[in-house]
Amino acid sequence: MTHLRRLNNKGISPVIATVILVAVAIAIAIAVAFWMTGIIGLFTRFEKIEITYIYATGDQSSGWDIIFKVKNTGTADATIDNIFINGKPYNDDSIGATISKGEIPYTLTAGHEAEFTVHITHPTFNSGQSIEVKVHTAGGQEYPKLTNLP
Repeated sequence: MTHLRRLNNKGISPVIATVILVAVAIAIAIAVAFWMTGIIGLFTRFEKIEITYIYATGDQSSGWDIIFKVKNTGTADATIDNIFINGKPYNDDSIGATISKGEIPYTLTAGHEAEFTVHITHPTFNSGQSIEVKVHTAGGQEYPKLTNLP
């Protein structure tokens, strides 16, 4: 009977208690890390547009089509709010351009791409001229690319 009393009075050993405390602390640290990663992910979203290709077709008499594809490689949606041709908005009277993608602004979701065609009819453009196309987003970013008129 004395032997049984000694076993009942014993607690867990200090080594086992330490292992349990360390395991609980690690589990809490992992839970906090996942929670913080989720919060940080909300605040670190960004837009990034790449013009994957650009080329021009047409001639002086009928006008030129500038065809380009944009891809949103960022983690946030990007809203294209204007397209500039040689520093001027595409719908400026001195450019005389129309766009094929419908209405601007155009929202490009993260990971997606879209092709645009800008038709230029203004007589001030000539064959062989370099054209800078700049995509402007609502976030204030600009993404330029050059092409030559055929």
